[in-house]
Amino acid sequence: MSFPRAYPRLDVLVNNVGGFWAHRHPTADGLERTFALNHLASFLLTNLLLDRLKQSAPARVVNVSSHVQAEGRIDFDDLQGARTYSGQAAYSQSKLANVMFTNELARRLEGTGVTANSLHPGVVCTNFGAEDQTWLFTVVNQVVLPFLKTPAQGAQTSIYLASASEMDGVTGQFFANKKVKAANRVANDPAMTARLWQASADLVGMKEAIS
Repeated sequence: MSFPRAYPRLDVLVNNVGGFWAHRHPTADGLERTFALNHLASFLLTNLLLDRLKQSAPARVVNVSSHVQAEGRIDFDDLQGARTYSGQAAYSQSKLANVMFTNELARRLEGTGVTANSLHPGVVCTNFGAEDQTWLFTVVNQVVLPFLKTPAQGAQTSIYLASASEMDGVTGQFFANKKVKAANRVANDPAMTARLWQASADLVGMKEAIS
């Protein structure tokens, strides 16, 4: 049974996903895995649940991004990294896409009572990147391990955006440590965010999307 049929309300949707691969891996659908998992999965899931979110308003969408969104670059001519691939560039691009998607979603949901915000959770101690790491990533990870946040600490900003009363009506913002931070300037360019939205919709085969 689908979620909308099983549950009458959806007050908060938290999209928290992040994968890093040093080498390019295609999915079963032929998509580059970093972009597909880190961005397209959240994009599609959110759109599939939008009707339920709007029916449940006030409701919130919280997208977990990363501080590396600041150095990300959206390459519309090679979103899938087919011509050139770098694990770090692909990851940064996908995390910038999280913020761009969030801001475009916030714009499209104006007046519905559904808000959308993104965040950097901090550097958290998980098995992130363990499947396909570069040697440098492995070494650095061991050095910084004692200084990383626990998963519970890393979840605090997500919980804040999902539940704090002072977040009522706040939308289209990027947060770190529960405070608004400046995001990559591309994320605040309506033409660029709209272009990414359409490209994402095409990639997941979404025929109709909110305008």
